[in-house]
Amino acid sequence: MKISRLILVCGAVMVSAGSALAHMNTDPEINYRQSLFHLIGWNFSPLGAMNKGKIPFDAKEAALRADRLAALAPQILEGFRKAPSADAKTDAQPLIWKQFDDFTSKANSLVEQTKLLADAAHTGDEAKFKAQFAKTAEACKNCHEKYKKDDD
Repeated sequence: MKISRLILVCGAVMVSAGSALAHMNTDPEINYRQSLFHLIGWNFSPLGAMNKGKIPFDAKEAALRADRLAALAPQILEGFRKAPSADAKTDAQPLIWKQFDDFTSKANSLVEQTKLLADAAHTGDEAKFKAQFAKTAEACKNCHEKYKKDDD
């Protein structure tokens, strides 16, 4: 009886792992940047909620998350060293690699804006935070509008 349970559990684990692997890219560069953007979103989201008044402004939490964004943003370009294969599952527009200087400029703008966001958050001044959050969000938007595929 115990052996059949063990076999059943092992089989379930293998099916789950196989399903998870089927959704992953085989390109480590794509996995890197998707993971990085997931982390950026994880930290950006509560800041956006504070900015919109959906949750109370918490200077300590804002500083923590802004510091993380300032550390993550400089890593973005590392995930775009080469164009992916045509069958890759990615939201990156092929235009990135055709206009890489412009893409780099936009990524560098985000790096600068996240540093300024961290500085503003560390002041504890909600108005300064919100003003800089808007500039940081705009830097994200400037890149997404041109270089990220639309969400369907």
